[in-house]
Amino acid sequence: MELDELDPNPIVQLQRWLDDATAAGLSHPSAMSLATVDADGRPSVRHVLLKGIDERGLEFHTNYESRKGHDLAANPYASIVFPWFGMWRQATAWGPVEMVSAEDSDAYFNSRDRGSQISAWASPQSQPVPDRAWLEQRVAELEQHYAGREVPRPPHWGGYRLRPDTIDFWYSQPDRLHDRFRFTRDVDAGGPWSVTRLAP
Repeated sequence: MELDELDPNPIVQLQRWLDDATAAGLSHPSAMSLATVDADGRPSVRHVLLKGIDERGLEFHTNYESRKGHDLAANPYASIVFPWFGMWRQATAWGPVEMVSAEDSDAYFNSRDRGSQISAWASPQSQPVPDRAWLEQRVAELEQHYAGREVPRPPHWGGYRLRPDTIDFWYSQPDRLHDRFRFTRDVDAGGPWSVTRLAP
């Protein structure tokens, strides 16, 4: 792969690869590994689903009181990886993370199926619970509570946006002589992207 095969805007290129992964029928093409660091510098990683991509960054939603929520409150910087193994491609992004607006969080929450909305209320994410029966009882209670009316977004649940200052594209090649390209920018200054080929 040569540099001129990539779009000069890595957000556009990332969307293209995401579209390719979707068209290829890969399982969960929008799944990305999200790495965060807590207040003591201990990293953790988990998979989340990409829920939006545009010039502002990469959007995902979760419980603010989860482990990742606490990590991002202490260190609002993260990294994500799209592991498109079925296409021998990988994209990685780093950058500061911010909460999306309440309006954007409401809009996405309202687009979710009712069962997922109830679960957002029922699950104290990342906290110990007695057993599955306890969770199922919570769901039953909430279904009764909200019977016949809309489920509002919980105040502890909403969206984050990773604003990338670095995006890497990795494409497998024979003999492990892979292609790697790194795009960087000053995200706060809103400057242009620069790109460099990296050794594999």
